[in-house]
Amino acid sequence: MQYKKILLQISPTDETAREILIAQLSETGFDSFMETDEGLEAYISKDRYQPLNGTLIPFLNTPDYQINITTEDLEDKNWNEEWEKNYFKPIVIGDQCLVRSPFHEKPAEAPLYEILIEPKMAFGTGYHETTSLMIQHLLEMDLTQFNVLDMGCGTGILGILAALKGALKILGIDIDEWAVENAKENIKNNQITNMEVALGDTSLFRGNQKFDLILANINRNILLEDMPLYDQNTATGTHIFLSGFYREDLPKIESVATRLDWKQISLKEQNNWVAVSYRKK
Repeated sequence: MQYKKILLQISPTDETAREILIAQLSETGFDSFMETDEGLEAYISKDRYQPLNGTLIPFLNTPDYQINITTEDLEDKNWNEEWEKNYFKPIVIGDQCLVRSPFHEKPAEAPLYEILIEPKMAFGTGYHETTSLMIQHLLEMDLTQFNVLDMGCGTGILGILAALKGALKILGIDIDEWAVENAKENIKNNQITNMEVALGDTSLFRGNQKFDLILANINRNILLEDMPLYDQNTATGTHIFLSGFYREDLPKIESVATRLDWKQISLKEQNNWVAVSYRKK
């Protein structure tokens, strides 16, 4: 898959501007970001890229900042893999779950759960706040005999943990071919035999089966669009974990959840990112 790198030079450069731009760019398909001294680098697959303007990214219209944009086509290479191999370090989440790569040395004493992730183009190595928060939710659940949907599965990390926690069957779905292939590799590396991964979207399961747990760590707009579709595959007692959005987006998520008769069970927050768990009434 070919990617484009977008360099946004922000004047004055500050964290507030970066956070707003990341939030708005995420809603248009950008999936990787790197903060720089001058502003921000953002990455998106070429087939999803649209030229940036004030309509697509409202923050570009702000009079408080000057933002200069340059674009660059990247060669067809696993840029994220290169970055992860240099900077991805083992991480322990919730004192119970170790996430490491196969090229990391196995620790003498590992936590209760250990997940091997081969870092490539897919999202989900445990470092992003939303992945960590979703893992924390999962660590608090007894998933014995659960039928689980991992929507926007990325590396498959959440589905793999669900399997380690006793889930009966897991279906992972992602729209990105890189993610699907990477998830399959990670499933094999973790010796998981009850998780399948498919390329596609909600049309793959719409109304066809009921899940005991639905995991969706995507972004606000996709969640708002797909929550009613998730509901078609829930029954009374189904758990739904959602993340991929900021604290200020929660009221919109809550509004749809209330309409669907989902009761909020718990909320976790880190650096303004939120992961919320619901249960179908």
